Amino acid sequence: MLDNLPRGTICIEDLEMGMSRYLRKVVTDEDIELFAQVSTDRNPVHLDDAYAQDTIFEGRIAHGMLTAGLISAVIGEQLPGHGTVYMGQSLKFLAPVRPGDTVLAEVTVTDIEFAKRRVKLDCKCTVDGKKVLVGEATVLAPSRKFD
Repeated sequence: MLDNLPRGTICIEDLEMGMSRYLRKVVTDEDIELFAQVSTDRNPVHLDDAYAQDTIFEGRIAHGMLTAGLISAVIGEQLPGHGTVYMGQSLKFLAPVRPGDTVLAEVTVTDIEFAKRRVKLDCKCTVDGKKVLVGEATVLAPSRKFD
């Protein structure tokens, strides 16, 4: 299930404080397996039911960076969108995401430095209203003006 807002670009000239965008995605077993393949992170807590059952999570969980990747998708596709350059990201993982969970990834503008095209974004992911990830991103937003 995807419930995404339109993709594209919001240039620095059009950004406003409090502007927000989101995407919603069900994390599947296939997503977890593909992320393990691409990242080469094959920790069995993500891939092996029997192993994961004996961990503090009592079952398999998605990679934290897979969840964080949904924040990247909102930033790169919606806010500010195409042409955005990531400068930094802080993340705090608060709870596990499990196969079958629907993650809501949200990004909100908290600071705009128009002269430098720098934008700070509050980032969070929730599952059933519970925060699973919080953080802040700093990005270089696209502009209609050429440097």
